[in-house]
Amino acid sequence: MHFIEIVIIAIGLAMDAFAVSLSAGTNSETAGFRPTFRLSFHFGLFQFMMPVIGWYAGIQIANYIEDFDHWIALILLSYVGIKMIKSGFDKTGSLRKNDLSKGKSLIILSIATSIDALAIGLSLAFLKVDIWYPAVVIGIITGLLSLIGVRLGNTLGFKFGKKMEILGGIILILIGIKIVLEHLGVI
Repeated sequence: MHFIEIVIIAIGLAMDAFAVSLSAGTNSETAGFRPTFRLSFHFGLFQFMMPVIGWYAGIQIANYIEDFDHWIALILLSYVGIKMIKSGFDKTGSLRKNDLSKGKSLIILSIATSIDALAIGLSLAFLKVDIWYPAVVIGIITGLLSLIGVRLGNTLGFKFGKKMEILGGIILILIGIKIVLEHLGVI
């Protein structure tokens, strides 16, 4: 497999992570070096690991998850999206601050944005392509695009405030719906 083909695959896989990073960046809790690093590092790490897992798992796991992996992504993205929307509408600040770059939210977003990379790893196994080089390229490109997404989201969040957090939550839910519609062949 040529480098350009791997880069094209990596960019395609990274688009969901970029969009989620942009949305997460609108949350004021993700401003600064540490949250930005955590989000971009974990998104890149998960995008690196999932093709490797898919490659090693082979046909057995694909048969079990391909029928519902898109529903898992929708549920995970909607869960975080709803939390962001609630926080955006909270005028009193009584809702606990939700740092999407930590804990359960970070893991949920990392898994939701990398499930499709599992299928890519499986495909590469069928093509008898060694997984390590593509996985590293996919992880690095995803990490970089996620970094850019978070920084852009931070800028929008500072400029437009809580409205961007609400929009970010809506975007997460819409990304989940898009994933389902793609898997169902509607779009």
